Amino acid sequence: MPRSSRPSLADIRPCLEGAIPAAMATCGVDGTPNVTFISQVFYVDERHVALSFQFFNKTRQNILSNPHATAVVLHPSTAESYRLQLRYLRTETQGAIYEGMKAQLAGIASHSGMTEVFALRGSDIYCVEAIESIESVGSRASMAPPRTSPLSAVRRGGERLSRCTGLADALNATLSTLNEFLGVRYAIVLLLDRQMGRLYTVATCGYVASGVGSEIAIGEGVIGVAARECTPVRIVHMSLAYSYHHAIRTSLLPGSPVPAHEIETIPFPGLVEPHSQMAAPIMSGGVLLGVLFAESPVDARFDYQDEDALVALASHLGTAIDLAQCTADAGEHSVSNASSAALRLNQRPVLKVRHFHANDSIFLDDAYLIKGVAGAIFWKLVRDFRDAGRTEFTNRELRLDPSLGLPDVTDNLEARLLMLQRRLDEHGTDVRVEKTGRGRFRLVVQRPLELLNMAH
Repeated sequence: MPRSSRPSLADIRPCLEGAIPAAMATCGVDGTPNVTFISQVFYVDERHVALSFQFFNKTRQNILSNPHATAVVLHPSTAESYRLQLRYLRTETQGAIYEGMKAQLAGIASHSGMTEVFALRGSDIYCVEAIESIESVGSRASMAPPRTSPLSAVRRGGERLSRCTGLADALNATLSTLNEFLGVRYAIVLLLDRQMGRLYTVATCGYVASGVGSEIAIGEGVIGVAARECTPVRIVHMSLAYSYHHAIRTSLLPGSPVPAHEIETIPFPGLVEPHSQMAAPIMSGGVLLGVLFAESPVDARFDYQDEDALVALASHLGTAIDLAQCTADAGEHSVSNASSAALRLNQRPVLKVRHFHANDSIFLDDAYLIKGVAGAIFWKLVRDFRDAGRTEFTNRELRLDPSLGLPDVTDNLEARLLMLQRRLDEHGTDVRVEKTGRGRFRLVVQRPLELLNMAH
């Protein structure tokens, strides 16, 4: 950037990452100046920033009576300083900007050991009227080698997704793009269950256990907040407030008279001690489909460029999911109600399939499998297998079955079937679901089944 040109907010984005506190100067109505340090100068867009409102102090009094302020921010790599001339516009106490700042501030507070002190009351929105570089005395700090732009990774990911012919391919392409081109080792794709108001895991990479079928509530942690506000959320330091393992432990404390089948859960695959996390909503046509999540055991692993890349990749994935859903029924053929494959089974022990009607939980012998819509689908398949010997099914017939509780086509039946298929694969080969064509699949049963419908 030439010295003669004035920098833009885009030029100084690294200064707005919260790595170094900023200084802020205001002036009272009587002309008395006040200078203080602030935790966050948060990038909103090319003309606006948001400053953290945490305390009812002199700075707050001044800005409400005189909207003009000055902030000085430092580049974390070069120590270059920039002066921002600001004009206060409003304070937001909810919404995307507020939630993004709240999550980031929680990480800063946890990292600095000031969790009890740092509490965000609101996001003060300022118009940036001017930016100027401050000439520093002495030599300029050496800058780290510039990182490779993630734009190439996003391009490659988009190309991979454009070649996908189904949901499973699209999920694999997304995770492989994050891993191979962006160096993200741990990532999760979750899709939205609109009826339950929860997100369920459909694909992961990097974890010991896949966690497919595990759930996160809307508003819970980085993932839940990203879904609720339909905005990306990024934390660069560990925060207990956004830890999923902490949330799960506290939600399962003893003393709640809840039946075992209702609290049975698939463990969430997240890191026990993440130090960096980011999540981007998966959208299509302005509708939330799910969340793409990445995390790392390293502090400050993700910067704003990683966040931008994740958002772009999530957008590509949203389009691919919509396309997979719209074309899932194409090419379906009529299916016989009986199959000779169901007439002969190996002489093996009986597999007990227990179904709890309250939440459609399914247990294979004593092992929990799945619940919700995926559980209802599995119960229908095994009942049809028992009663009519059926093994061949179509997506269309499931959509037309009112007993499954699918609200509409946007509920992503393909994702439910994929999640069920992967959960069954993790349980072994006794019962499997295999895709046989577009909009068609097969139930493969290797042991005699005993179906038990449990009222409670």
